Amino acid sequence: MTASRLGPFWEKHGEAVTTALCALFVVAGWLSARAGASALATTALFSVGYVLGGYRQAIEGMTTLVKERELDVDLLMVVAAIGAACIGYWFDGALLIFIFASSGTLEGYAGARTKRDIEALMALHPEDALVLRNGVEQRVAADTIEVGELVVVKPGERIAADGKIVEGSSVVNQASITGESMPAEKGLGDEVFAGTINGHGALRITVIRPAGDTVLARMILLVQQAQERRPRAQLFIERFERSYAKVVVLGAVLLVAVPSAAHWWTFREALYRGMIFLVVASPCALAASMMPTLLSALSNGARNGILFKGSTFIETLGRVRAVAFDKTGTLTSGRPVVTEVISLSAASVDEVLAAAASVESLSEHPLAQAIVGEAKRRGRTIVPASSFQAVPGAGAHADVGAARWSVGKASLFADISGDARARQHALETEGKTVIVVGSETACGLIALRDTVRPRAQQAMRSLRALGLEHIVLMTGDTRETADAIGQEVGITEVHAGLLPADKVRLIGDLARRYGHVAMVGDGVNDAPALAAATVGIAMGVTGTDVALETADVVLTSDDLEKIAYAMALGRQALRVVKQNLVFALGMIVVLVASDLLGWITLPWGVVGHEGSTLLVTLNGLRLLRRVRVAL
Repeated sequence: MTASRLGPFWEKHGEAVTTALCALFVVAGWLSARAGASALATTALFSVGYVLGGYRQAIEGMTTLVKERELDVDLLMVVAAIGAACIGYWFDGALLIFIFASSGTLEGYAGARTKRDIEALMALHPEDALVLRNGVEQRVAADTIEVGELVVVKPGERIAADGKIVEGSSVVNQASITGESMPAEKGLGDEVFAGTINGHGALRITVIRPAGDTVLARMILLVQQAQERRPRAQLFIERFERSYAKVVVLGAVLLVAVPSAAHWWTFREALYRGMIFLVVASPCALAASMMPTLLSALSNGARNGILFKGSTFIETLGRVRAVAFDKTGTLTSGRPVVTEVISLSAASVDEVLAAAASVESLSEHPLAQAIVGEAKRRGRTIVPASSFQAVPGAGAHADVGAARWSVGKASLFADISGDARARQHALETEGKTVIVVGSETACGLIALRDTVRPRAQQAMRSLRALGLEHIVLMTGDTRETADAIGQEVGITEVHAGLLPADKVRLIGDLARRYGHVAMVGDGVNDAPALAAATVGIAMGVTGTDVALETADVVLTSDDLEKIAYAMALGRQALRVVKQNLVFALGMIVVLVASDLLGWITLPWGVVGHEGSTLLVTLNGLRLLRRVRVAL
């Protein structure tokens, strides 16, 4: 292997190599002792094994002792091994060093898994992109692309920026961002994300976010921050471990001094039992009970389009018993569509729609854009309007051809028939927004409705299958609209006409009734409620910056079914942490009792201690696998 490759190899596998060499010298020492070799040769072989397997732990333990004046488990293990050698138990001490080094190597590989997840995310971002500048295609560094520039993406290429398609259509593999198993069809006006892979068609996209603010960049940042944050319970365990190490040392000293002074054991036997106590009473398994589990769940969530801003929120989400949903932009797409066009006069339905679209083509209001889009979809000719006059809170007037047309609320018209009002009321009770269209008198009605997100009903069923006790819809919209959406998605408790402060009060009431509450939202007005909830969940694609900053969990795909998956993941993590804590504490009690009763030797004490540490680590790594969610 060349020197240039040796560095990365040694950084990745160096600990495993030294552990393997440690095993080789420990076995050689044992064989030499069995073969009757000189004590010097046997001791030399065991000593090399000690150094290979224990030098790193000894350095780390001494560094902690000198710099922080704290004892840690690494130093306890090394002291126990040296103590065993001092009373002639060279093999026992060498075996302790080897098993401890092996456990550390395996835990290191487990920790490296989450580090590789970040590196894999970073590798998704292409280094360069083909940008159209001054009519010429130029290959430039991806981090230099600016908002508004036109990026050309060829078939099979990885998309270099978040943007909207302005030319072309294709299928895009978005699994790295959204966790979707199947490629998504993309066409004119659709949004695409940096790091996703273009399929068969060439695309031109307009960049909508700077390189440092893409969904992929935010994912990387959130995962990095989450791995650096430790839950309060883990911080408590780490503080407890430092204090507990001192208690273990004191216990070992007493175990050596008291029984030998009382002539219960010989000094040699008491010292041997004290060394075993140093090993079996150390809280390695307890310390490993939580973080491998939560980091595995963190990695699992990131691969499935769920970003936790800290491992503590995984555990907390597992305790949630009630969830509140915002409506607009969360349960619904936030993009209204035309559902009905009704003529109230001799004018045809198409003429009513075309006239309304001509007026609304001069407006930026979402309802206006929906009407214009529907007219284009139906192939209607949109005649340019003139003398446009907006009426704040009511609608607009404009000249279309030789007539003056009005589009908006019924208040724009002096006289509306009883039949028109009845139809308007019937549509509004279905949760639709009704626009009146007319020239002097009302000629027609256009009904629009915010579309429910795909699979929203399935998401509610999945949450109930988890045994979630309460699901609530809350919105600032009208009662009729809120009830209609609630009925469609399957939520019976609906709160309408709420201001941001009202949402916060409702979250507080749910917390008093159910303890732990999750809030799902996307807008600026949801931020206070997201902050007030036990766990705030934001829609990552459509969510505002304020909502994303405030939330504790971000869904990168805006797929509501991911909420049930996140909760199932949190509950599974909570179960595994509890299993680990019970097992770790139980093993410490059993091993300490066995040592005091003289039932175990140092090698078996090492096997029990390091084996329990390894088992809780492997149990936590089960969270790397996909979690099953009942449907």
